Amino acid sequence: MSIFADNIVFLRGQKNLTQHKLADELILTRSRYVSYEYGNAEPPIEVLVRISKYYNISIDLLVTVDIRKYPLDRMVNLPGNKILLPVAVDSEGNNFIEIVPQKASMGYLKGFSDPEFIEGLQKMQLPFLKNGKYRAFLADGDSMPPFADQSIIIGEYVEKLEDLKSNKEFIFVTTEGITYKTFLKRNKKIITVSADNSFYEPYDIALEDIAEVWRYVRGILPQNYKPYTLPDEANLKNLVAEAKRSISNLENGILKLNP
Repeated sequence: MSIFADNIVFLRGQKNLTQHKLADELILTRSRYVSYEYGNAEPPIEVLVRISKYYNISIDLLVTVDIRKYPLDRMVNLPGNKILLPVAVDSEGNNFIEIVPQKASMGYLKGFSDPEFIEGLQKMQLPFLKNGKYRAFLADGDSMPPFADQSIIIGEYVEKLEDLKSNKEFIFVTTEGITYKTFLKRNKKIITVSADNSFYEPYDIALEDIAEVWRYVRGILPQNYKPYTLPDEANLKNLVAEAKRSISNLENGILKLNP
């Protein structure tokens, strides 16, 4: 049998449905549905979509991943008919937090619904983060300002874009990569975000380019981290005075050259 056939047999058993009942639910004849379970026929795309929506499991998982290895009660539903796999837990049922390095960001874009990819990531646990689904992202270089290199940024999964709150920080997983930004607003086609550095203008992200959104909840700074500090008021006055003297000297020099 194919992976797809094994999967639909397993899923039907999870719902305790007869082949006849499920065929009716999917608007198929029993004989046609049975041919899919026995692996004697491959369903057309419109039937795959119907089955995918019925179980709320993406088509790529249905046809490529043996979901019997990943219990349904450990799957987290995502918008757009996706499944976030797996939700790894310890012997007491506590969630692990997977850590996604920036260097693996492009792989993550392709593999966030691939259980083998997710299971291969490093994991950690924080006892004060229990309710919800959390994931950690590792900053590399200046990839996630203001977080320093090797900082760990932890986010809680956001199920719907309607749950985004203005002027709050989020981790956006998009077709361009993984970024930490402040959410400003959204409309039917785009969201507008801004960086912490006011030097950069706010910019738009198309909704169709967003794969995942995680609400920022915690940041873990690297060892020996020294935060950048602005000069105090006295030093700032000295810097301004020195700049004025430099400008004055430059002007005097120009006047001497042009008597």
